[in-house]
Amino acid sequence: MMSNEFNDKVDIAVFLTANREDFKQKLLSEAVNVGSKINDILERGNIDLLKNAEVLAHYIVEYKEEELVEFAKVEGIAWAQHSLTLAFKLEWVHAIRRTLWYFLYQYDNKNEDNESPRKKFFDLEKRINDSVDQFLNNFFISYSNYKDELILSQKKLVENLSVPIIPINSSIAVLPLIGRIDTYRVHTLEEKVLMGISSMKIQTLIIDLSGIAEMELDVIFQFGKILNGVNMMGCKAILTGLRVELVRKIVDTGVAFDGQIETKGTLQQTLKEHLVLESGVQI
Repeated sequence: MMSNEFNDKVDIAVFLTANREDFKQKLLSEAVNVGSKINDILERGNIDLLKNAEVLAHYIVEYKEEELVEFAKVEGIAWAQHSLTLAFKLEWVHAIRRTLWYFLYQYDNKNEDNESPRKKFFDLEKRINDSVDQFLNNFFISYSNYKDELILSQKKLVENLSVPIIPINSSIAVLPLIGRIDTYRVHTLEEKVLMGISSMKIQTLIIDLSGIAEMELDVIFQFGKILNGVNMMGCKAILTGLRVELVRKIVDTGVAFDGQIETKGTLQQTLKEHLVLESGVQI
């Protein structure tokens, strides 16, 4: 039942505040799926859905467009950060819309002596629904942009980790390659290796292939071009850890690496041969 602690002449915002608890109960009844997840979402993302619903409702009825848009952006980022289900958010906002209209109807009934004409009603209908839709649009844009930026940053991190050029001293670096080298990764390899040689002034690059699981034919061709590019930049390329399966595949494809490229059995052996060790340092 509605609270009677309000004046019939006060505006809708005060009416909503006076009936805060009724608003929450009505909202929970409209959003069955989300209602059962209120505490989980609060614990997981520190997001108070009931409090935020009240804030959104007041921004809508009080014509606070700028605050509404900013609130939508903040909410979008929060939900993206904690990977909360978008279906829950959509159900929740639609429940807020329905609950808000229910209370607008109640408010209008309490002011029967000043019954709104049809035009006023449709103007109100457009403003309320446009505000809710504006919130949703900005929420989803904010959510999507944050997710895209997160995916891009993770992609760049993976790219850097997949081509880990490790400097040994001022002129020698090691590139241990692990896992499967596909077409996408070999192009990343080309960019990172050539730029790394230039920026780090590498004179000898030891490429360890002992962790390579597989290389397709087109990847082997591209890898050969990368090695030739390394030599063209004045850097000596040394391959270590070539497995029998990979050697057979290279031979079968007929790919001829640059004659200046050396091959060694193991990374440890190569480091011992190329490094001038300080006294007491063991490899």
